[in-house]
Amino acid sequence: MRAARLIRMALLLQSAPGLTAAALARELEVSERTVIRDAQALQEAGVPVRSERGRAGGYFLAPGHRTRLTTLHPSEAETLFLSGLPTALRDLGLSDAAGTARLKLAATLLPSVREAAESSVRRFHLDAPAWFSEPPSPPLLPELARAVWADRAVELSYARPGRAGAPPATVTRVVEPYGLVLKAGTWYAVTRTPDGQDPDGGWRTYRVDRVTALAPAPGAAQPFVRDPDFDLARHWETRSAAFARALLRTTVTVRVSARGLSRLPAVLDGAAVPDALASATAPDAAGLVTLDLPAESEEVAFEQLAALGADVEVLAPAPLRARFRERAAELAALYGAVPR
Repeated sequence: MRAARLIRMALLLQSAPGLTAAALARELEVSERTVIRDAQALQEAGVPVRSERGRAGGYFLAPGHRTRLTTLHPSEAETLFLSGLPTALRDLGLSDAAGTARLKLAATLLPSVREAAESSVRRFHLDAPAWFSEPPSPPLLPELARAVWADRAVELSYARPGRAGAPPATVTRVVEPYGLVLKAGTWYAVTRTPDGQDPDGGWRTYRVDRVTALAPAPGAAQPFVRDPDFDLARHWETRSAAFARALLRTTVTVRVSARGLSRLPAVLDGAAVPDALASATAPDAAGLVTLDLPAESEEVAFEQLAALGADVEVLAPAPLRARFRERAAELAALYGAVPR
């Protein structure tokens, strides 16, 4: 395990000279003390690693030195050929470029390694979206992706879901698009406001399919300066749960049967389930429990809870209860009539 880490450290210094001990520690998932020991081990092995102090300091390889550790192992080639999601590449307009890159890479591999890579493609295919819910590609996604590549600030208009049944409200903001994330078939843009003065450091996450307009930010002729410490994967991991909860702006009070309670995780947003179950009362004489369901909107709650049929009764808010009463009357009229 340490040998693999030393190889990775040498490759990191070759591709990104000047990494600090703290940056290397984050990349290698070890302590800074371990980084110092590993640098000494590389020096003893003949790899000319040197450290420099000061604001521009960090770890470097000697000028002109190139490691000879870049030959792919068959297992590494297998992993590399599995690293792209076909749907994501298509949505971003990169399918042709990715296919060309794979052909070029395959042409440079040794025959044994090339066979391993081709074998992985024959055995594994990554299909991210869920069954029966293939989402359309957001029309503005390719343009937003180009802004991400170019570090170009944009002005975007976003349809924010309304609260308590109100219609969606459109907001317009100037943001710096730091990255795009594909989560369960839905694209999200991770952005920061240029001044960074908003709460939470100015970081905001938007569903790309709710972006209604996109244009270059007024007066932003030059690329914005990215935060060098920003890590998209780490950012998403730490903030996605909070983002999912922030979407749940409506509370619906319901009475649910035991069967309906068991089915709640299958119909609700994942972030809503723990809070909903925590609010559940003790079963009444009929075995029914009352609980508060966090939901994105009344419209979303209606679609989700309709799947439970008679196993759920909406108590509040009143407009949502009225919608279920209307739906029940429509179904009673439909099924009470003699089939034609």
